[in-house]
Amino acid sequence: MPRRLRMRRALALPLSAALLPAAALLPAATAASATTVTTTAATSATTATDETTVIGGERLGVPGPQVDPGPGAPDLPDDLSSRAWIVADAETGEVLAAHNAHLRLAPASTLKMLFANTLIPKFDPEEIYTAEPEHFAGMGAGSSAVGIADHQTYTVEDLWHGVFLASGNDAVHALTAMNGGLEATVAELNERAADLQALDTHVVSPDGYDAEGQTSSAYDLTLIARDGLKNEDFRRYAATARTEFPGGAPEEDEDGEPGEREAYQIQSTNRLLVGDRGLEPYPGVAGVKNGYTTNAGYTFTGVAERGDRVLLVTCMNPSDGDSLQVYRETAALFDWGFEAADSVEPIGELVPPLSEIEAAAREARLADDGKNAGSGAAPDATAAGTGAREAGIGSVLGLTGGVLVLMAVAAYVFHRKHPLPAAVRPSPARRRRSAPPS
Repeated sequence: MPRRLRMRRALALPLSAALLPAAALLPAATAASATTVTTTAATSATTATDETTVIGGERLGVPGPQVDPGPGAPDLPDDLSSRAWIVADAETGEVLAAHNAHLRLAPASTLKMLFANTLIPKFDPEEIYTAEPEHFAGMGAGSSAVGIADHQTYTVEDLWHGVFLASGNDAVHALTAMNGGLEATVAELNERAADLQALDTHVVSPDGYDAEGQTSSAYDLTLIARDGLKNEDFRRYAATARTEFPGGAPEEDEDGEPGEREAYQIQSTNRLLVGDRGLEPYPGVAGVKNGYTTNAGYTFTGVAERGDRVLLVTCMNPSDGDSLQVYRETAALFDWGFEAADSVEPIGELVPPLSEIEAAAREARLADDGKNAGSGAAPDATAAGTGAREAGIGSVLGLTGGVLVLMAVAAYVFHRKHPLPAAVRPSPARRRRSAPPS
């Protein structure tokens, strides 16, 4: 199907989901209409299990591989063993294919993407942090660490390098201390997940360390990554292959004075970014985050660009192969996605955050009110599309059909304005690099 036709359909996809949360802004008098819409949508958006709520399209709640191929579309890779995976267009939000997209699984360190998405905007990269032993008292046994030393100072940027490159739980705990502690940070992460409409995600430990009740899904991790990549610092940290990290306390010189504090190099544990034995770096990859725990197995969300297309792929807990299997399966899905993108119909959509939907609804109402005030005409209840009238959405929101289209277009344009910048796009000539031990 021609790309321009599929794009038109994609612009409409978020609206069914988007209009639901916008009802939260409405006056009490409109609650009946809003409830009717909510009930209808909720009924069609639940899976066969009682635990999982599906958002983004009904097919995303159907177990097993989901794809809608057109003529000439390539077959899905036949050697996928991940319990859940998803392929999505990072800029339009179209889900090209998925397998158990909303299956709730332990996320491991891919959950650090939500941590970064939430906290990066709160702290200046040059702000100074001083490490205290009590900040790390809650770290789980065997946690990955970048090597933060007690009583030493680090910039916030240093800490984010520790989070993204070394997957350092100590860096997460340092930033958590800056953010007011574990309880406040966990609450904030869960609030952010709710705003993102990551309904399968529940945070107990902000570093992704195994904890009872901590879950996410392939859909949610992809949603979180997509939103995080809007932030320039998030993109930069995720795309950094290696950097220098400050060392511990300097040794004293002959006069008893402290010497210079030495730094050491850290390298990303994202094997599609840096490569490993038997695994080449994936051309065009620019992040995002890998993870591993005993309970979660290997998990990974990656973003890659080829030509004018940017794709996101998430794979969770492959049952076959070694520690690199999650990267092989991700690479296979990237290959498929880049080849298939113009010959498959989207099966769903990565929905926008509630806060963006509500802001767009407010702006649309203001624009519509201004237009009505200028013309001196009362709002026309029949101006909304037929489908909106039947559902009570047009009159409830006070939005015309044209304004609804503008909301969708605005959301699309917003994401088109946040592509991967040239500064973080990997060079095609990137050479294979050996990765540090996990």
